[in-house]
Amino acid sequence: MNYAGDVSCTECYSVLKEDAGAQLIDVRCSAEWNFVGVPDLQQIEKQPLLVEWQVYPVMDIDHEFADKVINHLEALNVSKDTPIYFLCRSGVRSQSAASELTSAGYTKAFNVLNGFEGAPDGEKHRGKIGGWKFDTLPWVQR
Repeated sequence: MNYAGDVSCTECYSVLKEDAGAQLIDVRCSAEWNFVGVPDLQQIEKQPLLVEWQVYPVMDIDHEFADKVINHLEALNVSKDTPIYFLCRSGVRSQSAASELTSAGYTKAFNVLNGFEGAPDGEKHRGKIGGWKFDTLPWVQR
């Protein structure tokens, strides 16, 4: 692991509430944001940054991902030692995203375990055994 670590969805949300500078970056693709939903941080007066790790519909890794994220963070005056949490569907793409930002000098880039929907259950349905939605954290359909 070459990023700050893995955290649960509830731990991520708790830090986002307590630390005004902490950021959540949803690295899923635009289709997932539009059809599955996104974390709703309005209650804590924030919004997630939406930056695709893989570009829909071809799903190639966006080689400009780090630059895009850094531009967003710099526009928000986020320092390189601010906690940044990366979220995807199940916690896999977000590991790669956290590693990428760590390589760019961000010291507190975290992966959110189980992601937005978690792993599939025995019937191959997501959202039943883990993830942001399963943990009943706020989210909204776009």
